[in-house]
Amino acid sequence: MLRLTELKLPLDHAADALRPALCQRLGIADSELIAFTIFRRSYDARKKSAITLIYTLDFAVRDEAALLKKFAADHHIGPKPDTDYKYVAHAQSNEGSRPVVIGTGPCGLLAGLILAQMGFRPIILERGKAVRERTKDTWGLWRKNKLNPESNVQFGEGGAGTFSDGKLYSQIKDPQHHGRKVLEEFVKAGAPEEIMYVSKPHIGTFRLVKMVENMRATITDLGGEIRFGSKVERLVIDNHQVRGVVLADGQTIATEHVVLAIGHSARDTFQTLYEQGVYIEAKPFSIGFRIEHPQAMIDHARFGPSAGNEILGAADYKLVHHCANGRAAYSFCMCPGGQVVAATSEEGRVVTNGMSQYSRAERNANAALVVNVNPEDFPGDYKSNPLAGIDFQRHWESAAFVAGGSNYAAPAQRVGDFLAGRPSTALGEVDPSYQPGVHMTDLASCAPAYVIDALREAIPAFDKQIRGFAMADAVLTGVETRTSSPIRIKRGNDFQSINTRGLYPAGEGAGYAGGILSAGVDGIKVAEAVALAMLGKC
Repeated sequence: MLRLTELKLPLDHAADALRPALCQRLGIADSELIAFTIFRRSYDARKKSAITLIYTLDFAVRDEAALLKKFAADHHIGPKPDTDYKYVAHAQSNEGSRPVVIGTGPCGLLAGLILAQMGFRPIILERGKAVRERTKDTWGLWRKNKLNPESNVQFGEGGAGTFSDGKLYSQIKDPQHHGRKVLEEFVKAGAPEEIMYVSKPHIGTFRLVKMVENMRATITDLGGEIRFGSKVERLVIDNHQVRGVVLADGQTIATEHVVLAIGHSARDTFQTLYEQGVYIEAKPFSIGFRIEHPQAMIDHARFGPSAGNEILGAADYKLVHHCANGRAAYSFCMCPGGQVVAATSEEGRVVTNGMSQYSRAERNANAALVVNVNPEDFPGDYKSNPLAGIDFQRHWESAAFVAGGSNYAAPAQRVGDFLAGRPSTALGEVDPSYQPGVHMTDLASCAPAYVIDALREAIPAFDKQIRGFAMADAVLTGVETRTSSPIRIKRGNDFQSINTRGLYPAGEGAGYAGGILSAGVDGIKVAEAVALAMLGKC
């Protein structure tokens, strides 16, 4: 099998145009082409009047050796890389200690799935509820202003990514093609097959719910076990070696291999780990607000006359501006045709996030506009208190709660008012999507002054890239603080904590991933390390 990259066709090409275009590019007759499949499809929208689709195709011909010789100097044609996943180990028996995975977000699910596929029968512990029960609790906050601190956007089966756009792309280096394995497992669990080849795949919340349930069933069919409402209170550590976990109900599970995939909002667990002596360090993250525009405006700005094309779908964007105060302001987690959602996990605080369904058909586009913050910005001495970033997050989340009226409504402001430095008193053309509602105010009280200054400089700069971005009636909603984990639980090359053997920090919460795909990839890597350690091979 061979691979061709950079085959370009017009956006409106006929459905049957790929095969003859491939033959023409290779200079072969149709009879010489045995078969082909699409490995990747992206688009180039830089020239809005002539948007092109760009294909990477895997194909078979009757004489591969002759074709490779013919195109020896063409770097767009060569052998197809081996992207098949290969298990690093297999359990030798069903006896003895079982690995424990804490958390059922993308990282925990993939770690548990891989361990189960290798025969290690993992025990997976989740403090929250199964995904459908969790969904009801989440809607309880959105519609009734009622928060369940153990079952919400952050906690429960599927992790925070369940209530998101379901983006499945990442910029991580992945030489072993673990990302391909993640996508394959998602397709098996019910994701659309197109995620295997589109350049920016996504699933959407509703499909993610069913997928998570199917992955759970696969794990249990393979001998794994998933326990909900099982919050880990502390680790059992003996001479810097994990010996087990203690649950909130007092039960102890003996194990010497614990995958810590707890997500970026398990603040109480971070505190416990720190008190137990697990090495933790503060790390940078970003904070800011959600911005909403009419999706039709973004579509037109990005795609021009091709706006509304079925293949292109709802337009997204990715923006960055380096500010005069030395900060970087950028868009994050852009959700085309989606909504802004309440994402707090603690009472008396407001946190925003974004989500979309698979259709991306809602009226507004939304994205986080955030600015980088560093450990030096945190209160106190971050070196003596590596959890200082959590205090920083909580301060601004509490400020947003107060500014929003102290009932989980979110503070919001029209962009025109924000740029002018005056409070908003009414909405304009853009109707905000945040549930359980917004309170128009001045967002300057909901973020540090340097963040406000950076965003006031960045938004007009972004308007030069996307016409209308600085529209006066666009809406900012605060506050976005959970962009990534505020801490890193440092690990070595063997994926174990640098000072606690048997503890495998993983995913976003440990500071090693950012998004569904990268978290899943990290889960696979950690599962492999656990399997090899259990067999005494590392």
